[in-house]
Amino acid sequence: MDFLITDEQRAQLLANGQQSIENPAFDPPPVVKLFTPDAGATWLISELDPEDASRACGLCDLGQGFPELGWVSLTELQALRGPLGLPVERDLYFRADKPISAYAREARLAGRIVA
Repeated sequence: MDFLITDEQRAQLLANGQQSIENPAFDPPPVVKLFTPDAGATWLISELDPEDASRACGLCDLGQGFPELGWVSLTELQALRGPLGLPVERDLYFRADKPISAYAREARLAGRIVA
C-alpha cells in the first residue's frame, strides 16, 4: 500500500476519517487520485478508516458508467492489475479543488469521474 499513498497523504486521510466519525456532515476534498492506466478505473480517495487504514472511502469509478461513493480496500487495489498487467497508479499531479460530494455529483451527471 505504501506506493499508492504517501505518508503525508495517509496522515491527511486518517485525519479526514476521524473527522467524518465526529461530524457525519464533513465533506472533505479528495486527497489522492488512483487509476488503472490500462482499464479505465479511477478512485478519488477522501479518507481512511481510523480503525482499519486499509479501508479507504471515496468516489469509485470502475469505468462502467456508474461512479459511486463508497469504501474500497487498498490491499485489493495494490494487487489489482489491468488487462495489460499494469498496476494501479497514483496521479502525481492531482490537486482537488472541491469537496468529494461535488466530484460525485459531476461524475453521476457525466457517467464517469471528471477530475
